Amino acid sequence: MSGSEDAFDGDVSMGDVAPAVVEQVEVDPTEDAVLAAIWAKQNVRVLPGSSDTAASFEFTNEDHTLGNALRYIIMKNPNVEFCGYSIPHPSEPKMNIRIQTYEGTAFEALEKGLDDLIDLCDVVAEEFVGKREAFGRQ
Repeated sequence: MSGSEDAFDGDVSMGDVAPAVVEQVEVDPTEDAVLAAIWAKQNVRVLPGSSDTAASFEFTNEDHTLGNALRYIIMKNPNVEFCGYSIPHPSEPKMNIRIQTYEGTAFEALEKGLDDLIDLCDVVAEEFVGKREAFGRQ
């Protein structure tokens, strides 16, 4: 190295680093017929800034009851990296859920989570009715 060149010491200031560019791809859930049916039946919308593997959804007229149960079920999916929900404001009947995936899309993870939650509720309802009827026969 010549005397005029500065020796690189491995430290780089933030001003010298080029900003990382992350491409956000808007996803239209109406392209999939199954998802379109879900959006039509539910009061759900995709929040801006969503991509295939990371999306936020807003459910209207829902609260912690659906939010926590759905978050729990979605996190059981090994393809899901992160799932969290929030109630933006207590006086607004809205629940937001954020899903980030390793593989597959956030939309697929939401659909699977809803299907799995329905299946779980069906099992609980069947068990409850069966036990209630058995108790009534005693």
